[in-house]
Order: sequence, then C-alpha cells, then structure tokens
Amino acid sequence: MALFSRALARRTVLLGALSLLAPFTHAERPRVVLGDVERGPLIEEIALNGTATAQRRSDVSVSIAGLVAERTADTGERISQGDLLLRLDDELAKLEHDSVRAQVREAESRLAEARRLLEEGRSARGGRVIATTEVERRSSEVDISGSALARARAEEALQAARLRRHELHAPFDAIVAARRVDAGQWVQPGDAVFTLVNVDDLLLDFQVPQHALHLLGDSARLLVDRPDGEPMPTEIATWLPVADARARTFLLRARPPEAARIVPGMSVSATLRLVRDEDMLSISRDAINRYPDGRVTVWIAEPTDEDDVFEVREQRITEAGSAEGRVFVADGLEGDERIVTRGNESLQPGAEVVATDD
Repeated sequence: MALFSRALARRTVLLGALSLLAPFTHAERPRVVLGDVERGPLIEEIALNGTATAQRRSDVSVSIAGLVAERTADTGERISQGDLLLRLDDELAKLEHDSVRAQVREAESRLAEARRLLEEGRSARGGRVIATTEVERRSSEVDISGSALARARAEEALQAARLRRHELHAPFDAIVAARRVDAGQWVQPGDAVFTLVNVDDLLLDFQVPQHALHLLGDSARLLVDRPDGEPMPTEIATWLPVADARARTFLLRARPPEAARIVPGMSVSATLRLVRDEDMLSISRDAINRYPDGRVTVWIAEPTDEDDVFEVREQRITEAGSAEGRVFVADGLEGDERIVTRGNESLQPGAEVVATDD
C-alpha cells in the first residue's frame, strides 16, 4: 500500500512538471490591444499660465473741482453707460449760467434794434434824408452787436458745459470695483473717485516662449483648462511680435470660452498646440512604459503561425514630445510595427499574447 502511494505521488509530480512545460492554450495567453505606428506632423504642446484682463478698466475722475453733493453708485454695483455716479454742488454754477443767459438775451435785443435802425436809415422813410456816414455808422453798430451776441452765446455755452461737468456719468457698462468718495467730500480733477471694470469684455494674456513665435498660424490651437480638467478650445485674438529681452517671451492674447466662468484678474492655465513642418512617427500614449532609470520602452508584437497570436519584445525609444494622446518618437521605431497599447503592464520578453479589440 505504501509502495502504491509513493508511485502515485511520483506520477502526480511528473504530470505537474510536464504541464508547466506545455505551451499555453489560446485562452490562457495574455490578452492585449494592439495599435499602429502613425506618421504625421509633429505637434508641440506648451503649457501656459496667464491672467484674465479686462479690456475696459478705468479710474474715473471729475473734470472740475467741487464739493460732492450726492453719490449714486457704490462698490459692487453693476452700472450701464451713462448712469449717474455722483453730483457736485452746482448752485454757484447755475447762478453764473443764468447770468450769462440774461446777457445773451440783452445782446439779442441790441442786435435787433441795431438792425432796425440800419434798415430805417437805408429806406429813408418819411421823406427824411440821412447822411451816408450815419448809415455806415448804423451798419457798424449791427456788426458790433452781432459780435457781442456771438461772445455772449459762447460764454453761455461755456457755462453750460461747466454746469454739466458737475455730474459724473459712467463712460461704459461696468462693475464698480472701488469707491473713494462720499457726500460732503471735496474732489479735484485727477482724483480717482471710482474704479470701473467691464467684466463682460475680457482677454486672456499669456507669455509664450519666443521659439513659438514663428509657429503661430491658422493651425495653432489654444485650449484653456477647466476646473474639472476638461480643456476648452478658445480663439486666439492676437499676439505681439515683440519679445521681452529678459524673459525671452512674447504676449499672446485670447478670448475666453463662452462657457468659462472667468473674472478679471483670475489666473488661467492653458495649453498651446503648435504644428511643426516636419513629419514624425507617433504612437498611443498608453503604449509607453517608463522606468525609474529614465528608460522609455514599448512592447512590439510580432505575428506567429497562429491567428491573432503574437510574440512580444521590448523596444527602447526616444521621445520627441507628446500631444493629443500620442507620443512622438524620434528614434527606436521604423513605422511598420504593431504596438501593445493595452495589457502591457506585466509582459515578459518572448511571451505570446492574443490580440483583441478591447
């Protein structure tokens, strides 16, 4: 009985060893997804940090000195173009304007009388004879009265303009970002009494490395990062073809995406994608294996005699950049290889794998 048990045990061990030497069946081989090596233009991605800038921001001031009689706007309020912000004490200005208007009416009456006398002299009504010199004098009086009226009207316009300047109105639609005056305060021209910011008309300002200047064109794309991580394409408005000699950068301005909630002064992150002229091989980013020593490799799948069965080998590559989910390869591939893009986590050189679609 003991001899039978030992023989049975030896047979079990032998069968186990033979099973290890036997090749994997189709179902037991690792399943992987393969991808092709593609050739196309090299795309460069540049990470940018910028600032949202209001196109219209103004520290508004009064145009004449005066005492603030009324303030009608406060910090945080949204105002429209033409809205009243404050009113200065205008009592003296109104009195001066009324005085000048009276002078205008007086000048108009003097001119009308001078014209009547001139017309009377020229017609010589009632058989009276008026000397030529008297007619000329009356004509000169008309000219003098006309000049006096013009001077009075100009003075009236001046006083009216001064009176209007006792009110400060919003120059554009805006948010009141700061208020620095209140009723009873004396203000002078040049004193910033309100800070107005148009929060609806913004630009995104980025400083871009100078080497990207010659690559900007119709193919360039700018994607603004969203808080949830999904980038949003946005319109490049303009760029300034003048580089900062110290920072070696130039200014690029873009319009915020409509769906973005951006306010003036906010920090904005974006990615600038530039298309270079040269073509280069690229592979899926999922195919890349990175090692602590700096090596970057991919698994190349070579066909065997069985359908959908491949033998893998590891190939070291040199990266030239990455963009849009693909890695550009400067060296290490020929272009006709099949690359393992999924299922490459625990492969070994020479292992056989089965290609699947998912």
